[in-house]
Amino acid sequence: MGKRILIMGAGAVGAYVGGYMARRGEDVIFVDPWAEHVDAINRDGLTLSGLTDVECFNTPARAITLTHVQALKRERAIDIAFICVKSYDTAWATMLVKDYLSPTGFCVSLQNCINEETIANIVGWGRTTGCIAAKIAVELIGPGKVRRGVPLGGTKHTVFRAGEVHGRITPRIKEVEKLLSAVDSAKVTDNLWGERWSKLVANAMRNGVCAATGLGANACDKETITRRLTIRLAGEAVKIGKALGYQLETINKFEPDDWVAAMNGNTSMVKTMEKVMEESAIGRSDDSRPSMAQDIAKKRRTEIHAINGFVVEKASEIGLTAPVNAALVEAVDKVENGMADQSLDLVRSI
Repeated sequence: MGKRILIMGAGAVGAYVGGYMARRGEDVIFVDPWAEHVDAINRDGLTLSGLTDVECFNTPARAITLTHVQALKRERAIDIAFICVKSYDTAWATMLVKDYLSPTGFCVSLQNCINEETIANIVGWGRTTGCIAAKIAVELIGPGKVRRGVPLGGTKHTVFRAGEVHGRITPRIKEVEKLLSAVDSAKVTDNLWGERWSKLVANAMRNGVCAATGLGANACDKETITRRLTIRLAGEAVKIGKALGYQLETINKFEPDDWVAAMNGNTSMVKTMEKVMEESAIGRSDDSRPSMAQDIAKKRRTEIHAINGFVVEKASEIGLTAPVNAALVEAVDKVENGMADQSLDLVRSI
């Protein structure tokens, strides 16, 4: 008998990843607070789409609302719980899942930010693992419908990087890798924390910029102001991550030190990075926008404080500053709180 899998939070990432698992025949249960979404999944299945025909399919799936989670007590226990909610919902979501885990059951943080400690504080470090989803760019476009706006990673780019908090390679983390390899390219990493901070840098340099300006990913890569800003945001975040002792990975095709060099005025590196950014728009949907921009469009709370704000917080803890990231937090806060409209002018002077 296969593992019982729970997807806690059937948003863009959760529904997309779980949809592939369901199509493969895995025992998957989706949990989400949006009743209309849950009803659509149960009635019509999950409909996933992407840039190629092979990515477009519909699969039957089972979903329940938060109020029905307690009924799981009468069923087989959960072996693997993928936590896919927003960072600010991590604690209550993990608490909800905790009582339904099997004796060897564990959680996988499949989220944008660094939430493993929050999860471990509830279920214990022994039941906590993490997974980075890099360059997946998915969006929940309606009840039961998820769209991916970038090409599959395949052999060119490893999308999923699953790891144990202690860095050892275990049978259970290999099982997570196997499940995710049905979705796109996946690997087991012995450097979860370095991978985590590297992904945080990638999010910090792009998510909030799109959220504040209203520009999509392609438009941001074509605009000089936003390109230069993303370089400074990344360089600052890399500097903090290295000061914290993390072994950072390649970030958007460049080595960590390259971002710091560009931030510090290396004009040759800046030109190279800008060229790569412009070229990255080729083959990517103009509708593609990062999760924080999706949140602003849907008038939802963003993760700006868990991404750029986290960089600022960690910098302060070690006696450093992150003024560029702090300024972006202020800009996004203004939009999120209705104090300003999305505009390039909001980030022009950062």
